[in-house]
Amino acid sequence: MAYQFDRARYDERMGWFLHDRFGMFIHFGLYAIPARGEWLRSDEEMPEEDYLPYFHEFNPTALDARDWARRAREAGMRYAVLTAKHHDGFCLFDTATTDFKSTNTPFGRDIVAEFLEAFRAEGLRVGLYYSLIDWHHPDFPQYGDRQAPFRNDPVRGCNDDRVFDRYLDYMHEQVRELCTNYGRLDLLWFDFSYDDLRGDAWRGTQLMEMVRSLQPDVVTNNRLEVSGEGYGSLAACHPTPYHGDFVTPEKIVPPTGIRDAEGRPLAWESCVTMNDNWGYHATDKNFKPAPLLVHKLVECVSKGGNMILNVGPDATGRIPDESCRILDEIGRWMRRNSASVYGCGPAAGGPLDVRPPEVGRLTRNGNTYYFHLYENALGPVPLLGVPKDRIEKIRRLCDGTEVLLSTSWTHSDYPDVAFADLGPSPVLPDPVDTVLAVTIKEANAR
Repeated sequence: MAYQFDRARYDERMGWFLHDRFGMFIHFGLYAIPARGEWLRSDEEMPEEDYLPYFHEFNPTALDARDWARRAREAGMRYAVLTAKHHDGFCLFDTATTDFKSTNTPFGRDIVAEFLEAFRAEGLRVGLYYSLIDWHHPDFPQYGDRQAPFRNDPVRGCNDDRVFDRYLDYMHEQVRELCTNYGRLDLLWFDFSYDDLRGDAWRGTQLMEMVRSLQPDVVTNNRLEVSGEGYGSLAACHPTPYHGDFVTPEKIVPPTGIRDAEGRPLAWESCVTMNDNWGYHATDKNFKPAPLLVHKLVECVSKGGNMILNVGPDATGRIPDESCRILDEIGRWMRRNSASVYGCGPAAGGPLDVRPPEVGRLTRNGNTYYFHLYENALGPVPLLGVPKDRIEKIRRLCDGTEVLLSTSWTHSDYPDVAFADLGPSPVLPDPVDTVLAVTIKEANAR
């Protein structure tokens, strides 16, 4: 039987995702010990025997999933995704399929189980990242694969004795374990498809039939079909059985919102690193300032998207100090302004043709427009596209202060523009992002 996409069912499971908007990504594994990023086996074409000592050393005794969860919640994040298995094949869960797992290291604990328990306890939705790629498994192709560590070694990377179907059996069983042994999952984040390894090359139809039978409400990304590039079959309006529920632009915010081939808004999530790497990298100090990340989160929401922001715990299991400081700063802003993020989306489609401030962004929830001001105006702030007689109230979101419409003579040449009076100070109340909540009257209530 041909696959039938159920739009109503899709909209139902996507409700929380489109509301919550902001999540935490956690990349953690053996690669935290060499501390050169999660791709080092590929980047350095590292032999397996040079990587295995990290397995025998792995003992992140400072790992406290409750601390991770508390930091995520206090930063204003509503969901989190942990790398259950990355490309190196090391599993953070107690799988029956391999000995290459955290419970067999000196640490001896099921990190996935601890993550799920801690984040659920903080009221956050939980997801697991799972790599379709596996450089540890003896049946995963190596020679000629453009990313595998032995891609350039015709002897050690030889594929003659590799049986890809055996690997697929293994991979499917691991996904079945994750969907069976750990309770309800809110999100599954697969990574990733490339070249000829796409869709049913992974037995994608079978895989998603199993996932949906075990976790019927789980939200999935689009990387059974594509990588960080490409939108997938749902965007093309010809969804496959393994279509993703959302698009995954990586380390970029799309220039505009993303729409499908028929012009409907498409769910997407920009996955963003704090520095340049996903896994812990000891010398990568290119951390993005917290105000920039606040602005990027707001930009995502203003374009109809989510943002999932990564942390890479170090070899002891601690989130790096730089990341903690950034999370704290974001949290301070979110505690006062999260109403302009949660449940919000683009202004387009609202009751008015409202335009964003010249230096800032615009988000909307129903009849409330949130003007995000990154820089003050000279004089009162113009609320472009908002008729004066449609304004019910204006409030400074951070503290509920009433903001009056200006009556200054300085804007008398613009009688059709509403101007908000923020007072005489040229400095915004919040230098990161001062948010004005402008509530509009219903059209028949004027």
